[in-house]
Amino acid sequence: MIRFLVARLLVAVPTLLLVSMLVFGLQKLLPGDPAVALAGEERNPEVIAYLRQKYQFDRPLPVQYASWLSAFVKGDFGTSVRTRLPIRAMVAEKLPVTLELASLSMLVALTIGIPAGAFAALRRGSAFDHAVSVLGLAGLSIPSFWLGIMLILLFSVRLGWLPSGGYVGFLADPIGNIRAMLMPSVVLGTAAAAVIMRHTRSSMLTVLGQDFIRTARAKGLRERIVVRRHALRN
Repeated sequence: MIRFLVARLLVAVPTLLLVSMLVFGLQKLLPGDPAVALAGEERNPEVIAYLRQKYQFDRPLPVQYASWLSAFVKGDFGTSVRTRLPIRAMVAEKLPVTLELASLSMLVALTIGIPAGAFAALRRGSAFDHAVSVLGLAGLSIPSFWLGIMLILLFSVRLGWLPSGGYVGFLADPIGNIRAMLMPSVVLGTAAAAVIMRHTRSSMLTVLGQDFIRTARAKGLRERIVVRRHALRN
């Protein structure tokens, strides 16, 4: 599982780099002069020329991207056009909630994905195994926004059990925090749980067919010990 997570992170780095290049290039294809947009109602030519020089709008596109990427790596995300505030400060303000949601989503994914995938491998061909395969495919296929809407309609609008939005800090109201984060965590963790579930099942089936597993069983070890000490570790 650790190798799987590391591999996913290694793939994410070039993917994010390519996405940033694509978005940066598409942004430059938009009509209009960004310096004029930043100047707002003040269309002073000197101000516009200053903005072009400050943000390097007059430089070639590769130079602009390299400059932006260098500043981004150093933690300088620039200034928001809408709020005129440093983007780094805006991100820092929302980062704790984002990290909490990401952690809870991963907790949901691991709690569901690993046990379900392992048990499905141990019961290969059973009804549970088929159910896990179907649920895994559904978890990968269902869009997160649609699942979120359905959960809001059920648990917020119809049943009234959970809030449809908002956030409450854990220290201020632990119960309110759990109620506010439950649905978003489940929605974001569903797709990850499906991936982990399918990967765990496939890995477990491979491990269960190895010689050392057959040797452990031949020694008379109980199945629970074989699975816990040998199969799950590998």
